[in-house]
Amino acid sequence: MIRYGVVANVPVIEPFEEYCSEYDQWFDENRFIYLSELEALRHFIRAGEGGMEIGVGTGRFAAPLGIGVGIDPSRRMGEVASERGISFVGGVAESLPFRGEEFDFVLMMVTICFVDDVKKAFDEVYRVLKVNGSLIVGFIDKYSFLGRTYLHKKEKSKFYRYARFYWVDEVMAGLGGARFHNFKMIQTIFGGLEDITAVQSFREGHGDGSFVVMQALK
Repeated sequence: MIRYGVVANVPVIEPFEEYCSEYDQWFDENRFIYLSELEALRHFIRAGEGGMEIGVGTGRFAAPLGIGVGIDPSRRMGEVASERGISFVGGVAESLPFRGEEFDFVLMMVTICFVDDVKKAFDEVYRVLKVNGSLIVGFIDKYSFLGRTYLHKKEKSKFYRYARFYWVDEVMAGLGGARFHNFKMIQTIFGGLEDITAVQSFREGHGDGSFVVMQALK
């Protein structure tokens, strides 16, 4: 069963506020990893659909994917996202400030590991999605090579020390509990980070790649 939430009362916003520039710079320093993940996410986004990203951060994914709206609890990151053309809204996944059935799709990119109540967040996404709308969840598989590496080093990380990692079956169970269905999965990021010297192609399924993208329909 999926384990919801992170350690209570952990100020997970603070490192993203304090180290916003360092966070954003990571995407330039790890360009091929970033572009590989971006291409995997793009696979599930259909032209002409209106989307919203939860945990938009600095807009590194929303902007190139054409997602116009993003929500995040970090105001400092939201300022950067706004500079990239995103309509930023301050807030959290568990209480989305949008009306019901507003979006064609919602993206959660490496967001579930920082959400306090994943079940409530999935329920909120279900509410704001149109009928047949899709939730796209990008995450590091806990039992992948990279997942195990992050778990081993998490206490030394400015960001991941506050994270809770999930594996594929846990995410599917959580989505199913929120009434989502028709799951599809692709994977990318094969090997260690230092081995990625070009944009990697994604492939179906999971178990080999460290980064999994799961799509589920309302």
